[in-house]
Amino acid sequence: MIEHNPLLQNIVRFALEEDLGSGDLTTDAIIDSEKKGKAFLISQESIVLAGLFIFKKVFLELNRKIEFETYYDEGEIIPAGKNICLIKGQLLSILKAERTALNLLQRMSGIASLTKKYVEKVEPFGVKILDTRKTAPGLRWIDKYAVRTGGGVNHRFGLFDGILIKDNHIAAGGSIRRAVDLARKGNPNNLKIEVEVETLAEAEEALQAGADILLLDNMTITQMKEVVRMINGRVMLEASGGITLDTIKDVAKTGVNTISIGALTHSAKAADLSLEISPDTSNAPG
Repeated sequence: MIEHNPLLQNIVRFALEEDLGSGDLTTDAIIDSEKKGKAFLISQESIVLAGLFIFKKVFLELNRKIEFETYYDEGEIIPAGKNICLIKGQLLSILKAERTALNLLQRMSGIASLTKKYVEKVEPFGVKILDTRKTAPGLRWIDKYAVRTGGGVNHRFGLFDGILIKDNHIAAGGSIRRAVDLARKGNPNNLKIEVEVETLAEAEEALQAGADILLLDNMTITQMKEVVRMINGRVMLEASGGITLDTIKDVAKTGVNTISIGALTHSAKAADLSLEISPDTSNAPG
């Protein structure tokens, strides 16, 4: 189960330690430890919900007796102004966990929401949207989870589970062919070899060298079409580099198989969510 991933627990504990330090001076001074309360998690805009189980884990890390009533499931689209869940229990713990829990959920839901926009743009063309390694340090696991929740597909998780020969590898290795040959010799798990290319000539060289996937880096639409024609389905083609919501349809129409978008994780706007302490006792969903 994804909720039990040990990396998740490490992320939650480190984030809380970073925020709380030696203690919450404001909350400890104002709120009696015996006081109980409740708070609603509210979406201020329409979002794809991603990371609610992590949001809950933050509160439970401080107090195992915190309770939740959940009104939406992971991956659902939440309309603006709706209550997502109700948190009940020791008010001291709720207030101490609030910011950390929101920060994680806002980031993840923002990534999922942006990913869904890209996925919807290319759906008619059968093209998959991929993420990259351009994630927040220490948060890659949750960033990539959020991409999947939004309908995207994870590229390699890190340097250890995929071979991608980029321009600097080619420069250091001497040529595309030599870099591919060396990568194949140092590939005990027989992983597919992907090569970044910027021109039609480089694409031809990579194909002849035996590359399994070509990453078309910062190519124009015309260049992409030429490569697609030349390759003619012999290997997978990934487009990348400066592709936006305004241009992605034109890229998808060229015939590439996948499109990788670094902005999914390095530039997604945090979802607008808030936690509001409720003065009454009603538990009705939004």
